[in-house]
Amino acid sequence: MLAEAVEHLIKNIVDFPDDVSVKSHENNRGELLRVRVNPEDIGRVIGRGGRTANAIRTVVQALADHKVRVDIMDVR
Repeated sequence: MLAEAVEHLIKNIVDFPDDVSVKSHENNRGELLRVRVNPEDIGRVIGRGGRTANAIRTVVQALADHKVRVDIMDVR
């Protein structure tokens, strides 16, 4: 559920929504959501000073009932 929510959120703020993918991985530190976006959208997703990325992480933590990390990377 979290991966779909993050994907929907990010697809609405990027210029290339078809390049967005979110994969969920479980490890000993909790859940990890790996977000991949087009290189031209990475600045838009991270935001000035990381504000947008922090807002996305805050929304994810509010939706989750466990520890979740969100990693944002570009597709190369």
